[in-house]
Amino acid sequence: MNRTVTVEKTTGRSLTLIPLVIVSALFIYKANASIRVLGATWSSGSLAGKPGVVAFGQQVSSIGALERSANYFLVIWPALVFGVLIAAGVRAFVPIEWISRLLGARSVKTQLTAGLAGAPLMLCSCCVAPVFASVAETSARIGPALGLMLASPSLNPAALALTFLLFEPRVAAARLLLAVGAVVWIGPLAERLVPHARIVASGSNGFDNGSSHQNAATQFLKSLGAVAWRTIPGVVLGVFVSMLIVQFLPVGVFASPGARITAILVAATIAVPLALPTFLEIPLSIGLLAAGFPVGAAVALLFAGPAINLPSLWSVARIGGWKVAGTVAVSVWVLAILGGLAVG
Repeated sequence: MNRTVTVEKTTGRSLTLIPLVIVSALFIYKANASIRVLGATWSSGSLAGKPGVVAFGQQVSSIGALERSANYFLVIWPALVFGVLIAAGVRAFVPIEWISRLLGARSVKTQLTAGLAGAPLMLCSCCVAPVFASVAETSARIGPALGLMLASPSLNPAALALTFLLFEPRVAAARLLLAVGAVVWIGPLAERLVPHARIVASGSNGFDNGSSHQNAATQFLKSLGAVAWRTIPGVVLGVFVSMLIVQFLPVGVFASPGARITAILVAATIAVPLALPTFLEIPLSIGLLAAGFPVGAAVALLFAGPAINLPSLWSVARIGGWKVAGTVAVSVWVLAILGGLAVG
């Protein structure tokens, strides 16, 4: 009897390593890709954009929203797959009490812990949305889950390194400070402003200390299906709407910077809903500066562009409600404007 219990506990513990293995594979994949981009950027002193996904100015109307959406998914699909796999692993195998112990306290330390968990993932806002959903459901806390979701694109080490490499120090420092502020501040603010927000779970955590490996495979597949069904349709719809915004942006919006405050407001307002692949905010911001826009507009885009977008806001709304999603969107927008004004 004791031997059976010991075997079951060992099996249960080994299953909790599955999300860690997936995260390790993601880190290797993203690190290799980031090293290649950093090396090429260091050699050339520039970073190529992706006009077939998002571009401003004359290139906007040349490609339709459907084609842009397809191009976007061709770029991000490996990372999105990793995001879904990690979310499924967390939901299926990580004990609720573990996450509650780690993220249960309402403190700055908890938000920073969530941020430190999210930053190494280096996923764009779309791809980390499934992980956000699983962490929010498992921990029953929206604040730390938002911290993790915001940290993954905003505190991406490679993106920050590229920003320090290609922009003047005050711009790069502003991006870093805004990202840390978002991780620490926005989640608790959402919990405070929407105190009665109920996290809508798609089912209880499937972890079972007595699970066999055969049952574990079934748990994981069920969790994978639930995560995919809960997040992928919203990501697809959000990306398409985001690309519609790109398609119908008036060309004149980026033809002339106009007044400094107006330029920062325009950059922040457009950046919040846009779905951008990792690093794309950098060449877009360089393009704004080349077009004569003030430095503050570039700061607003560098921060708000990767931090949040329509697909990830859809995931936030599905889990915590539209008031929480609106709080996140407005908070990112306000921070982007304040950061732009401070630097500009």
